[in-house]
Amino acid sequence: MIKFLDLQKINLVHQQEIEERLISTFRSGWYLLGNEVKKFEDNLARYVGSQYAIGVANGLDALRLILRAYIELGIFQKGDEIIVPANTYIASVLAITDNDLVPVLVEPDIETYNINISEIQEKITSKTKGILIVHLYGRIVFSEELKNIATRHNLKIIEDNAQTIGAEWNSVKSGNLGDAAGFSFYPGKNLGALGDAGGITTNDEDLARCIRALANYGSNEKYINIYQGLNSRLDEVQAAVLDIKLKYIDTENQKRREIARRYITEINNPEIILPEFPEKEKEHVWHLFVIRTKSRNELQNYLSENNIQTLIHYPIPPHKQNAYKDLNNLSLPVTEQIHDEVLSLPISPVMTNEEIDKVIHSINSYPNRF
Repeated sequence: MIKFLDLQKINLVHQQEIEERLISTFRSGWYLLGNEVKKFEDNLARYVGSQYAIGVANGLDALRLILRAYIELGIFQKGDEIIVPANTYIASVLAITDNDLVPVLVEPDIETYNINISEIQEKITSKTKGILIVHLYGRIVFSEELKNIATRHNLKIIEDNAQTIGAEWNSVKSGNLGDAAGFSFYPGKNLGALGDAGGITTNDEDLARCIRALANYGSNEKYINIYQGLNSRLDEVQAAVLDIKLKYIDTENQKRREIARRYITEINNPEIILPEFPEKEKEHVWHLFVIRTKSRNELQNYLSENNIQTLIHYPIPPHKQNAYKDLNNLSLPVTEQIHDEVLSLPISPVMTNEEIDKVIHSINSYPNRF
């Protein structure tokens, strides 16, 4: 069986370093807000190019805390509108509504699957205060047009960078393009922990200070609480693992690019719509390799029968989820088409050439009976 993502194999590549650091962390007797977290935060900030990095419990909390901090600082108010792509994982929307802000959904570009920047302007109202962009599947979405829109309307740009660590736009890394960025280090991400973990980067000192306090019960001094905060802290064990794996992220992302290049070049089935390879290859780190077809379930079953595991990212868009009944009546045809047709193929830095060959051959050999 070709696993969609062989997490055990991915982590065993770094087994010796991880085990040595875990033993050291265990023996230190310090398991929260210690040296391992500080080391990882410093290295993450240096890698991204930001002034500040804050480790938190998970990617959803990262986004929740950014938005909450803007409210605490008086920049956002409950009821304000945040523009967000309609084609995204539900966490992007959950972070907005959890803060009593209003998500305004914008359709994606059918070629890139990311938010269609040209449609943002028409969604802006007097209540719009931010744009939450999602670099989906590992591809950056950013442009001078987006920056100009944000500047013209005094909007904050928040990056959902859960899937795109290491990607670059005009030599600037994702996570340092907007005003703040949230990261997920869920085990299956390009930079994955051994459990839940997340992070935030920003160049705004006041925002960083507020987020750090909010994530620690609203306190920046023990037993003195200035906010009604959360408990959302990155622990020492996860920080130790992430700090080791961060050193290899560029090499592993490049391996993903090589696999994506082979898929795009060698998959030759007229019923399969392949993603595009951007002109500047560093704009994509290929967290997911997502194809489209009119008969997704049939193809997925066929690949499963041939011992190739695939996943669907994502079968139901946020506006059609039961959790958002008030949005169920929205018509977002491009988003709905994408969610009906997408299928994610295996891609990871530990795939062998034989496994890549088999995926390509299996798709090319699939009977033309869609």
